Amino acid sequence: MTAYCGIRCDGCPALKATMEDDNELRAKTAAQWSKEFNAEIPPEAVNCHGCTVEGLHIQHWEECGIRKCAQAKEVANCGHCADYSCEQLDKFHQMVPDARKRLDEVRSVL
Repeated sequence: MTAYCGIRCDGCPALKATMEDDNELRAKTAAQWSKEFNAEIPPEAVNCHGCTVEGLHIQHWEECGIRKCAQAKEVANCGHCADYSCEQLDKFHQMVPDARKRLDEVRSVL
């Protein structure tokens, strides 16, 4: 499963913590992400089924401009977007370069 931004959800600790109801993994992930993204992320916010599906979502889900844009454009992920790659996505990919590689791969087969 690939998020709109290119993150692989099946490798995400938030998805694993949610599926396994693992509070220890939630706490570890919250601490890591808080440091990595310079944000206050509490363990209870580390719940997600993936941004492209119904269910639980990480704290940032409702405010995520990438998700909102992709949903408005009705694309499977940003790699399918006619405007790929936009400024918002470029900024995000500076923090998560593997996500860009994944979307570039998507683009290469379209």
